[in-house]
Amino acid sequence: MTTTQKAGDARRSARGDGERHPRRVVWLLVAGVGLAAINLRTAVTSLGPLLSEVTGSLGMSGTLAGLLTTLPVLCFAAFGACTPALIRRFGEHHVLLAALCALTLGLGTRVLVDNAWAFLALSALALSGGAVGNVLLPTLVKQHFPSRVGAMTTLYTTALAVGTTAAAAGTVPIHQATGGEWRIALGCYAVLGVLAALPWLAALRHEPPRPAAGSALGIGRVLRTAMGWQSVLYFGTQSTIAYVLFGWFAELLRDSGMSPGAAGLALSYLTALAIPTSLVLPGLMARVRDHRGFMGVFFVCYLVGFTGLWLRPVECVWVWTTLIGIGMATFPLALTMFAVRTRTAPATAAMSAVSQSLGYLMAGAGPFLFGLLHDLTGSWHAPLAMLVVIAAANFAVGLLLGRDRHLEDQPALRGAAG
Repeated sequence: MTTTQKAGDARRSARGDGERHPRRVVWLLVAGVGLAAINLRTAVTSLGPLLSEVTGSLGMSGTLAGLLTTLPVLCFAAFGACTPALIRRFGEHHVLLAALCALTLGLGTRVLVDNAWAFLALSALALSGGAVGNVLLPTLVKQHFPSRVGAMTTLYTTALAVGTTAAAAGTVPIHQATGGEWRIALGCYAVLGVLAALPWLAALRHEPPRPAAGSALGIGRVLRTAMGWQSVLYFGTQSTIAYVLFGWFAELLRDSGMSPGAAGLALSYLTALAIPTSLVLPGLMARVRDHRGFMGVFFVCYLVGFTGLWLRPVECVWVWTTLIGIGMATFPLALTMFAVRTRTAPATAAMSAVSQSLGYLMAGAGPFLFGLLHDLTGSWHAPLAMLVVIAAANFAVGLLLGRDRHLEDQPALRGAAG
């Protein structure tokens, strides 16, 4: 074989598996990624608007209701950590199809039970599917579209934001249109799960071969690297800020003098800002190798927004909300990092799994600490100061993670994952 032929083979082997498929299969994979992403948060955000109706109908105690609201981060942490092992055993396509089936089954059956514990168990089943999908989508993008990471990350982060916002905003109107039937309002999202499973059912026979056991990259090995911990802390700090704001932002504004309707509208606006930022940012991030400039912009937005809430929370609330919403673009940046800071799909899966599992555990403590500081001080100043500290930590670790490096080049992992 000539040198030219060898070079050509190397270039072809470096291309993603999806980019060697026929065009119809590529579009099948594109549709599968987008539809799967729409479903990843519906089990979470559809429940919040009808939480009182659900807990009252099922006779849940305050303790069980608290467990229900904490269940997402627990499931995201536990099941996300198991995903790399499942991938090595069954393959990416089979695991994602099973995850979407679990999500659909959980969403469709939890509304049929009258027992609080059964509702919790079936909610955990639905959330397990979302947790596995969280880890898998960056992996599939890296595997099938390595030269189009920016475009495909834009697709799935935007679809994720649309699904999250639609489930939060659409559940109450569906509840009202069906005569106050919370079971129909929550159960209808199972239909989206069925639609998302169809492309992956068709794509099963196009799944690439699994890597040899010796090339497997596990969570433990990632945690032996500085870059692995930087990714964990970056994802964890940005998730903590997001969970705090989703839980307390409207209450802070109401306590500062806004009407409940206006405060709820501000929270909806904050959530909806994830759609334009997800559309624009991943493509920009994938075009550059050094991401520290993005880290600085997002930190400044956070700092100005939180300072504004401290000084004049109501007068310029839409300015502060917009700035904080831009700062929360750290989420699509964190997801993009999994692909651009790794060379191979197994490394992407391992980095995604460890960052999301431990990061969501960190995020679970954020709303509790924020509320505790408010109770102890009787003011919102200490809780907002906590957010500024977390944003500063996010910025500091982001400066390290944002450098042009790859996980496989870390001393503890050289030669890993292919």
